[in-house]
Amino acid sequence: MDTLITGVVEWFTVPLQFEFVQRALLVGVVAGVVCAVLSCWMTLVGWSLMGDAVSHAVLPGVVLSFLFGLPFAVGALVFGAGSVALIGVVNRTSRVKEDAVIGVVFTTMFALGLVLISRVPSQTDLGHILFGNVLGVSDSEIWQILVLAAVVLAVVWFKHRDLTLYAFDPVHAHAVGINPRLLETLLLGLLSVTVVIALQAVGIILVVAMVIIPGATAYLLTDRFERMLAIAATVAAVAAVTGVYASFHLNVSTGGSIVLAQAAAFTAAYLFSPRQGVLRRRRVRLPRTRTATGS
Repeated sequence: MDTLITGVVEWFTVPLQFEFVQRALLVGVVAGVVCAVLSCWMTLVGWSLMGDAVSHAVLPGVVLSFLFGLPFAVGALVFGAGSVALIGVVNRTSRVKEDAVIGVVFTTMFALGLVLISRVPSQTDLGHILFGNVLGVSDSEIWQILVLAAVVLAVVWFKHRDLTLYAFDPVHAHAVGINPRLLETLLLGLLSVTVVIALQAVGIILVVAMVIIPGATAYLLTDRFERMLAIAATVAAVAAVTGVYASFHLNVSTGGSIVLAQAAAFTAAYLFSPRQGVLRRRRVRLPRTRTATGS
């Protein structure tokens, strides 16, 4: 028994002796929590595809920032916000539906990013842009992530009532004097910043999962929005820690491990949620069927 306990303790404590693991845990938890908070509004508004669009659209901005020696957040924010604005303009000035516009814009931007990557000198590895590099974050990148995260959480804290009312009933929000277009722009701007925060943890390809899965998981577990925020943040934080430890002990991708941990939480909620779980609904439906048939 003592050997088992010692092994478990070492499993948790040994990784913490390495500075890169400590950095990864910090970045993973911070990025996960910020994404989780925003994912709750993304889920309610129905903007999951928009998160996918922004995450892919920032690729050319990140590559250009690298080529010109600028912080990657600068280019990512410019292209993220620009893509959101472009989607809005095309949607309002054409007959094309919004989902089609989103598909055109984000695939075009992603293709542009791939072309730019092909022009980068061959000795330069930009794989961390696509797949993340949370184990190799620098001090400047950590501070950049912390500052951006603080900005997003501060804005959400001061505007959460208006954002929540807009998410549930934009018509009523407009009736009480709130500008829905302004809140839509604010929410999309926060999404752009959040994508930049998560890039370092999981990369462009998987960042969409971090702005969808926590909110979707919490949505299955509660009907109260305040609890939804808390559950989503908890799921994201636990998944970040689980993913970092799994990548250390199993020598696998950290970003992929984090997303798989979130997916496992969603699967558990989908199956076993007390109210919305598939198995729960099936157990409730079965006695009713037997009663109706007289068996």
